[in-house]
Amino acid sequence: MKESLYKYILGIADNSLILGQRLGELCGHGPSLETDIACTNMSLDLFGQVRSYYQYAAKIADDERTEDDIAMLRKEREYVNVLLVEQPNIDFAYTMARQFLFDVYHSLFLQELQKSKDLTLSAIANKSIKEVSYHLRFSSDWMRRLGDGTKISHQKMQDAIDGLWTYTDELFHQTKADKEMVEAGVGVDVTKLKETYYNNVTEILEEATLKTPESKWFQKGGKEGIHTEHLGYLLSDLQYMQRTYPKMEW
Repeated sequence: MKESLYKYILGIADNSLILGQRLGELCGHGPSLETDIACTNMSLDLFGQVRSYYQYAAKIADDERTEDDIAMLRKEREYVNVLLVEQPNIDFAYTMARQFLFDVYHSLFLQELQKSKDLTLSAIANKSIKEVSYHLRFSSDWMRRLGDGTKISHQKMQDAIDGLWTYTDELFHQTKADKEMVEAGVGVDVTKLKETYYNNVTEILEEATLKTPESKWFQKGGKEGIHTEHLGYLLSDLQYMQRTYPKMEW
């Protein structure tokens, strides 16, 4: 139970850590000052959530590791985030499409996690959902603006959705730890979120005059530690300070 809970927490937290890092890469590079600041604040929201999860994970592990150790000092195969969140910032349309596809899931997930028998996870979800509700509004608005904008913005957004669609199904795969936590009343049965997720995504895509991809070919592996080539480069930036200056404290 203890080991499964620890793994389950990482499965939630790693998604927000990696997506937060991706958004953080945009700081100073947004298409406008307002949007730049919004993306940076969303990144900080995700890191704030991550800190709560990793503090709890460190408490569960009870082996002298800190939240920083868990966040920064694991090897690539030890991260269990979904492949979607590690995809690079190819352009702003791609960044918003990635954010949107995760936000829809994240909002549904946190709504259910609030019902967890684990009071710590329930409390984190209750706090985080307020932030994620804003994230979803923000990314949904940009889907509509770019999808139903100019011919060029429409095509860029369609290309982004088409390119990222292959990573969406993994959101609903269950690991062994996931299943054990669901049985214990601690975790969320993500398989039950799938239909609502795709309905909600399709509704926004239609409003944005975008086509829902018909491809049934999906990639997976992130939840088992098998990642795309992009994660290694991301971790080299994310972990640099901790590995260069071990045990550094702010």
